[in-house]
Amino acid sequence: MVSVYGYSDQLLSASDATEILSAAFRQYDLTNKRLLFIIPDSTRSGPIGQVFRILHEILSDTVSGMDFLIALGTHHQMSWKAILSHLNISEGEWNTTYENVRVFNHRWDEQETFTTIGTIPSCEIEELSNGLLSIDVPVRLNKMIYDYDQVCICGPVFPHEVVGISGGNKYFFPGISGQEVIDFTHWLGALITSRKVIGRKSTPVRAVIDRAASYIDVPKMAICYVVEEEGLAGLYVGTPEEAWSSAADLSTDVHIHYVENPFRKVLSVIPEMYDDMWTGAKGMYKLEPVIEDGGEVIIYAPHITEFSYTHGGNIEEVGYHVRDYFVEQWDKFQHYPWGVLAHSTHFRGAGEYDPDQQKESPRIDVTLATGISQDKCEQVNLGYRDPDSIDPGEWKGLEDEGILLVEKAGELLYRLQSEKNEH
Repeated sequence: MVSVYGYSDQLLSASDATEILSAAFRQYDLTNKRLLFIIPDSTRSGPIGQVFRILHEILSDTVSGMDFLIALGTHHQMSWKAILSHLNISEGEWNTTYENVRVFNHRWDEQETFTTIGTIPSCEIEELSNGLLSIDVPVRLNKMIYDYDQVCICGPVFPHEVVGISGGNKYFFPGISGQEVIDFTHWLGALITSRKVIGRKSTPVRAVIDRAASYIDVPKMAICYVVEEEGLAGLYVGTPEEAWSSAADLSTDVHIHYVENPFRKVLSVIPEMYDDMWTGAKGMYKLEPVIEDGGEVIIYAPHITEFSYTHGGNIEEVGYHVRDYFVEQWDKFQHYPWGVLAHSTHFRGAGEYDPDQQKESPRIDVTLATGISQDKCEQVNLGYRDPDSIDPGEWKGLEDEGILLVEKAGELLYRLQSEKNEH
């Protein structure tokens, strides 16, 4: 049974959060049980440090162990210093109050990390994907979860370019999953396109992720929270499906900003929590729906110097292109990781490709004003602008001229008012 607490007009206090979590965990018999919490990395906003402290306070005297696994997907590993900062814990506190807690990075880069727990057959995949794909999908997962009596997802819920709305079972797939489900779900989302998926609660990608999670036979639960400016707008505890569903409903209320008319130019300022374009690309995904045909989004992030710390080589080979550029030349590109192809087309956005003329026509221009050189931008089919030539302060208040400044891009989804009833 899900504990439902959420608001669109106020934030929960620390005492509210403690009361909610305490009441929720009293519904579970966790005496002398070993718990594994699956948590986000630092590319997700939210009071994870506050939640970490509360969980330790209410559970440490009851359970026999509580550990934390960072759901990296294929993001790069977090250093110990970064982990302490992420959890808002000092080294001294770690060595005293939290000395019996362990935190692990998900080692997606090591094959011994995984165990195969099933295969989604092609007939099911064809049905779940509405006929877009028909292949067997092996379901591999970090085998660490089988060392525990109870697994608990703990993380935020936001609009998302691949699955529709993040959180819930997404912390298993792709959070701690093998490459097969990661590549499949990302490419499925790319085929549908980000503009049709993002901010939608029910999507084929979510259906595949939930089906993959059904193979997990360890008891599982979820703490799904909705954040606004680092504060808690909602906190939900229950099964991964129930808790996520309630949080997703609130997320569509507080994380989607509707505008009357599209903009011809958008300056998307990327916060430092995104340290490469693989993660910083969210500043394009969340704004693409409100850019007019022929318009431009400028990704302003002087601190970003890499396309991806883990996938940069493939990205530089493939470049950034519209979906049909890959679909019409599938024999040429299918051997690349499908997750890379998905990132490529999500970031380049909607558009057309004429195979006869070998002509690509993106709907909008994507320009980088980052620490990535002009030569590299042009190599991967993106525009370039010197970040020193931009003063974000000069972009304020120009909405009536068709120019939008988004000062912390990546989480709030912008959508046209005319699309309000489509999610």
